[in-house]
Amino acid sequence: MRKKDLYTEAHLVVAAIRVLEYREHTPPSIEAVAKLLSFSAEHAHLICKKLARAEVVSIAEGPFGTRLFIQDHQRLETLPKGEPEAPLKDALEAFQASRKNMDARIASFKAKQTQKQKALFARLDQKLKGDLKKDP
Repeated sequence: MRKKDLYTEAHLVVAAIRVLEYREHTPPSIEAVAKLLSFSAEHAHLICKKLARAEVVSIAEGPFGTRLFIQDHQRLETLPKGEPEAPLKDALEAFQASRKNMDARIASFKAKQTQKQKALFARLDQKLKGDLKKDP
């Protein structure tokens, strides 16, 4: 199965809006589109918000829920085609690199703290030995 990109999913969402509008004679909700396409509600909301930013659809919120309207279906062709995970992959690699840097800083800090603790115990030991020698 081919991975879906925003371009493909946007076409599916616009088609689902048209089908639901034809069947129900009313603009569909995001949940109805998600159900028709077997998308999760969160995924459908994400796609619809991206389409609204691209001015492909408009989202109207009213007392009877959120409804979708096709604003300009020709703008679908301006959406990027290709792998959707490239920005996500770059962000993940950047996060992992910063995480490794943070882990190295934590290890360095722990090593310094261990050295400080050893030095403190050595000084305390010297002080105690000096005090014991003075007492008899």
